[in-house]
Amino acid sequence: MVDLQNQYKSIKEQVDDEIQKVVDTSAFINGPIVKQFAGNLEKYLDVKKVIPCANGTDALQIAMMGLGFKTGDEVIVPTFTYVATVEVIALLGLKPVFVDVDGNTFNIDIAALPKVLNKNTVGIVPVHLYGQSPDMIELLEIASNEGVKVIEDTAQALGTQISTPQGEKMAGTLASVGTTSFFPSKNLGCFGDGGALMTNDEVLGQRLWQIANHGQERKYYHDSIGLNSRLDSIQAAVLDVKLKYLNRYIEARQKAAKIYDDGLNRIEQIQCPIRSRFSTHSFHQYTLKVLDQSRDKLRDFLAERGIPSMIYYPLPVHLQKAYRHYGYKRGDLPMAEKLSDQVISLPIHTEIEIKEQEYIIDQVHAFYRKSI
Repeated sequence: MVDLQNQYKSIKEQVDDEIQKVVDTSAFINGPIVKQFAGNLEKYLDVKKVIPCANGTDALQIAMMGLGFKTGDEVIVPTFTYVATVEVIALLGLKPVFVDVDGNTFNIDIAALPKVLNKNTVGIVPVHLYGQSPDMIELLEIASNEGVKVIEDTAQALGTQISTPQGEKMAGTLASVGTTSFFPSKNLGCFGDGGALMTNDEVLGQRLWQIANHGQERKYYHDSIGLNSRLDSIQAAVLDVKLKYLNRYIEARQKAAKIYDDGLNRIEQIQCPIRSRFSTHSFHQYTLKVLDQSRDKLRDFLAERGIPSMIYYPLPVHLQKAYRHYGYKRGDLPMAEKLSDQVISLPIHTEIEIKEQEYIIDQVHAFYRKSI
């Protein structure tokens, strides 16, 4: 699904040099490179404050702690997402309120928000799924009218640009807080775990930084309950190099997506990704909808021919065993449930070659010729 080895080889000398600098200085935790990377990411995103942390899940938890969410508060979240988005809500004793998603873009169904907003709602977490954004302007207006905070889950969409009346803005920078993950397969990935938060509120940014560092403003003086969530210096060194290439990486993914589109859009049994009109698409995943209930057979067919694929996600969070006690049942959020039976993601990454894509396209065509 990804080719991290060849991506590394293309920037090996730079990455190795930066890692060696960290080793030479032995500043492995909160070394100068962490601050340098945070500053460079601030410039890239045009945001006032970036707070590096240990992973994307921590970033979500730190955001909710920093915004002051309390036990029993309700947080609205799409059910068609990776579990981490919901996991932190449950861990903090908050109540996840699940909503459905748009069947074409896979993003949160904004029309569903007024139906679930109430006096207990404190937050909304839109997930920029697969690499594109919902209508953040409308969502933020709804949230503002209700006095509700918004946390952008940008783990799959760092580098995506969102259309606003003031021009293009980077995903993760419009809401109270944005969060992201630097898991190796992400658009900007390190060589282990890593994450960050983004905000234009400098006071909030300082609070988030404090929470991520044991709740301390200065060493051994703890002003709030916090976490031990730090980005290692070696990971920051890797990310600082790769950040220089992020736009190029996104362009490579977009080019690969266009090749898939051109090769697959004539197959009536599948639907190629539909682009949101509210943002660019950075194609963390290239996800098809299989319309004729042949998804699992297609996946097996491709696997037999050496082609990996993934299902993101086979079961919506509201139906997961760990979250059944919130009272949701099958049929409550029908679009997400339907998508879980339809979606399949094909390999897409910065190093994918046209000949590899042509082989994949040919095999998808072969499957549907065979199934007729």
